Amino acid sequence: MRIDKFLKVSRVIKRRSVAQEACDGGRIELNGKPAKPAKEVKVGDIVKVSFGNRSMSFEVLSVDEHQTKQSAESMYRLIEGEEL
Repeated sequence: MRIDKFLKVSRVIKRRSVAQEACDGGRIELNGKPAKPAKEVKVGDIVKVSFGNRSMSFEVLSVDEHQTKQSAESMYRLIEGEEL
């Protein structure tokens, strides 16, 4: 699954266009490297999202494209920081 779509489906970022802008702006890292919107995400990858002075790091647990609002949070495990 693409990183921009993952961020939207997992509800880390509410809209895919915002996720794409965050990737283009260098605010999303995948396994320690800046991620472009089309970069593929796999189970076990570490993602870091930074907005302003807030950031969060999490491990990808699932890349299922169909999630309900309640199950979206089960797609990742928070490592550091707080929910954005």
